[in-house]
Amino acid sequence: MISHRQLFLQHIGQTSDAPLALEIEKAKGIYLYDTNGKKYIDLISGVSVSNLGHLHPEVVKAVQEQAEKYMHLMVYGEYVQSPQVDFSKLLTDQLPEKLNCTYFVNSGSEAIEGAMKLAKRYTGRTEIVSFKNAYHGSTHGALSLMNDTYFTQAFRPLLPDIRYLEFNKTSDLEQITSKTACVVVEPIQGEGGVVLPKGHFLIDLRKRCDETGTLLIFDEIQTGFGRTGELFAFMKYGIVPDILTIAKAMGGGMPIGAFVSDKKIMDSFTNNPVLGHITTFGGHPVSAAAALANLKVLLKEKIIESVNKKGEYLLSVLKHKKIKSIRGTGLFYSVELESAEMVQNFIKLAMKKGMVTDWFIFLDNRFRIAPPLIITKKEIDIVVSIIKKVLDELN
Repeated sequence: MISHRQLFLQHIGQTSDAPLALEIEKAKGIYLYDTNGKKYIDLISGVSVSNLGHLHPEVVKAVQEQAEKYMHLMVYGEYVQSPQVDFSKLLTDQLPEKLNCTYFVNSGSEAIEGAMKLAKRYTGRTEIVSFKNAYHGSTHGALSLMNDTYFTQAFRPLLPDIRYLEFNKTSDLEQITSKTACVVVEPIQGEGGVVLPKGHFLIDLRKRCDETGTLLIFDEIQTGFGRTGELFAFMKYGIVPDILTIAKAMGGGMPIGAFVSDKKIMDSFTNNPVLGHITTFGGHPVSAAAALANLKVLLKEKIIESVNKKGEYLLSVLKHKKIKSIRGTGLFYSVELESAEMVQNFIKLAMKKGMVTDWFIFLDNRFRIAPPLIITKKEIDIVVSIIKKVLDELN
């Protein structure tokens, strides 16, 4: 009989020639369980998706209850659907006043696509600025924001009028002009290896966008919903974007994304042309119900308030001679080792010892620590113990 692993390799589209190919039978809390019953601590959280852990009972309950009421009804934006409305109201109640209108989509990449279109439509401009070593998605428009030719060359031509600046280089901001429709930026660069903004960089960026009439788009797809110790990373730095893109942890494990702006900006999609942006399954009612439950739990149980203390504790106990540096904030860290080869060996050995982690797209000599936010101090001690044992065994 052909195994699921063989069928996976034969019939499922792959993203590399060496997938992890873990066959997971169930997941709960911070743990994954394979078909042999082996337990793994999840240090990836599905790339910052499972902030509440796996199978949170409130999210599961919301999914079940909504699925019994209705699922897809009509193309997005035509019917009043209470899961969308209730989530948008609760979300925007937590945000600054000018982030008051939500457009629902299916994923982070689509959120970026929609935000780019919205900025071009609202400003009437074509140039878009992004930053080197930023990752905003793999669809054609989102990919156009990536400067790394290794990942983009095979898919050219991409969108024209894209300008790439250096993150944290204030002098580069002069290249933002009255021709620039928008600047798309991760307030904390994720796949660059958790690169934090330095000094007044984000303040200077906001100021330059204001001077030139350019819309500032913050990509909080990976940093959102508590990952950095605030509901969104921009709240750590006191900078309010014109458009906020969100996804990943938004749905508590269900697929959903959105971009949020002031309604006067969002209304640009309603005319010249009508249907300026449209999606069939955006804000699917089951996913929206999950997102609502997810946000309610984050707020009610004050989970975000504990994130910084957990991160500080992790840093205080994670010491090893083979660790060159640790960079990050909240519960989002990159750990630097001697080489990319050492990181790959670390990942393989950690998996054998019951812990899954990953590298970063643009910085492969670092591994990721981004566990579910519900991780306990005792579980952090277990994580640190495994990391140290793996490092001890690496050559």
